[in-house]
Amino acid sequence: MKITRRVLLAAPGALLLPAPTRADRQSLSEALRQFTGGQPMREGRVRLDVSPLVENGNAVPISVAVETSMTAADHVRRIGVFNERNPQPNVIIAQFGPRSGRAYLATHIRLATTQDLVAVAEMSDGSLWAQRVMVVVTLAACVEG
Repeated sequence: MKITRRVLLAAPGALLLPAPTRADRQSLSEALRQFTGGQPMREGRVRLDVSPLVENGNAVPISVAVETSMTAADHVRRIGVFNERNPQPNVIIAQFGPRSGRAYLATHIRLATTQDLVAVAEMSDGSLWAQRVMVVVTLAACVEG
């Protein structure tokens, strides 16, 4: 796209950047591999709460809780939430420690379309626990044109 004076005057305050192509985007498997270091993830201990049917993808409430005693010997180091079809697969990565009290994360996210969400918890012993949830979105968000 050629940026001319007329284009700049027509869109004051807008930053005109080309939309990323599919090749520029990181995939879900690459994001998970980067977070986990390639270590295997086990099912269990992680509870990802999200509605299985979302009417509007612009503000989807999610929460992640991990079963742990949160002691120095057994606590969560990090929780990561990833998605399959948004422009960027990393939703959030939160750091925890034994003094956090409990391993719980709650936020609102945007979802582009029907897709899988994955929550991964890295424990103090290095083990990785995960849960995958399919979310059906009827009105999409994060759509790049």
